[in-house]
Amino acid sequence: MAISHWPAAERPREKLCLRGPASLSDAELLAIFLRTGVRGRTAVDIARELLHEYGSLRALCEADRARFCQGAGLGPAKYVQLQAALELGRRHLHETLTRGDALSNPGDTRNYLTARLRDHPHEVFACLFLDTRHRVIAFEELFRGTIDGASVHPREIVKRALAHNAAALILAHNHPSGVAEPSQSDLRLTERLRDALRLVDIRVIDHVVIGDGQSASFAEMGL
Repeated sequence: MAISHWPAAERPREKLCLRGPASLSDAELLAIFLRTGVRGRTAVDIARELLHEYGSLRALCEADRARFCQGAGLGPAKYVQLQAALELGRRHLHETLTRGDALSNPGDTRNYLTARLRDHPHEVFACLFLDTRHRVIAFEELFRGTIDGASVHPREIVKRALAHNAAALILAHNHPSGVAEPSQSDLRLTERLRDALRLVDIRVIDHVVIGDGQSASFAEMGL
């Protein structure tokens, strides 16, 4: 049965308008993105099949172009639309941190850093540079490494902080293993960076480790 013949409250688009996007399942949200089905299968049917094939919505969103375009009802145009939607989400998160207000919600900060760093297959070390009122100046990915480490040079971080005229910063890096627990080397590195930046009157206010669906804040852990 075509979706147009379903009760209005069960159609994904109408359901979203009535109850909000959070009320929809992953398959229903994906069906709205797909817009149309194929002969004998609705957009919801295709969405459910895709989620079953990939195992999760995230895995589908991270699929490379060649594999994504092999799916029924998909193709280069849909791949481009999906990448654009994902980038809109990342930029929306970025704007929540750059509207001119001081950082006051640790959750927004972690969500943004997670969106930027979680999906890298290798370790990436980044900095969120802040002014005297802890407003965001810039975000930069500074060092890239392997699946279990990255070489981080304090001198380069100090240079970038001074270039941005930053008064404070938040350090961040991902753990491709998915485990967000800080390692002993993370602790030692944070101390080195804190001491180096202190010499030029720049505060390290946190170091956030990004795992798979989880994060760890040095500040919240008392480290």
